[in-house]
Amino acid sequence: MRGFALEWLALREPVDHRSRNRDLSSALAAHLGARAQVSVVDLGAGTGSNLRATAPLLGPEQRWTLVDHDIALLAAARAALTRWAETTMDDGDPLVVEKAGRRIAVSFRQVDLAADLPAALGRAPDLVTASAFFDLVSPEHIARVAAQVAARGAVVHAVLTYNGVQRWSPGHPADSAMAAAFHRHQRTDKGFGAAAGPAAPRHLAEQLERQGYRVLEGDSPWVLGASDAALLEELQSGFARAVSDVGTVDGRTLDAWSRLRRTGAEVGHTDLLAFPA
Repeated sequence: MRGFALEWLALREPVDHRSRNRDLSSALAAHLGARAQVSVVDLGAGTGSNLRATAPLLGPEQRWTLVDHDIALLAAARAALTRWAETTMDDGDPLVVEKAGRRIAVSFRQVDLAADLPAALGRAPDLVTASAFFDLVSPEHIARVAAQVAARGAVVHAVLTYNGVQRWSPGHPADSAMAAAFHRHQRTDKGFGAAAGPAAPRHLAEQLERQGYRVLEGDSPWVLGASDAALLEELQSGFARAVSDVGTVDGRTLDAWSRLRRTGAEVGHTDLLAFPA
């Protein structure tokens, strides 16, 4: 699976955090926040953004395992968490950070998530979480994750899974054709087989329900405006690159779509919170 640019991950982090579904965040806090200790595995953790958003919902003693295939992203996560923390103890692995009255021990695990899911999940975490991950993997891999998580009895919190909604402001006559081509690109193989793309929220919910989980879902759209100009520009460019790779939109249309300056956009995501039986 191809990694993501550090600049892109840094650019999207504030928007990711403000877009998360508050009802599901509150439900997670109500379920696990009172526990004195909680263990968490974060799949496709990148630079640790999901930890920084989720840790405030959990109790005073936390053990996180950040899992990613990209060792450079894990190194960036260690550096970012060190900057984020109020105090740190860094004698190797785990990195221990303190923030807002919470003591968080963070381990970093480089794992091929497609090849060795049991190693990624470890023995028995209380919570398995992922951000902007499941739309990149195949329906078959989603089924494997659901089965492996259920075997461990873990709560699941998956945030910011792309669900196919795109609305641009101002609009362009090619918006629908561009979205269709982008979704075709989304369904290409990212290292896990043909990706679920915008169907991922449905697949994830269905597979967890088959494992006996009680599943809650909520919208978590990016709603972008003038203050998000840098992210809007990069988002538009990234969509155009993906569509160009697919080759189903002619060059003249693609160029005209790319040159239209956008002042706003909505990109749909779905958050999920699932509890074992």
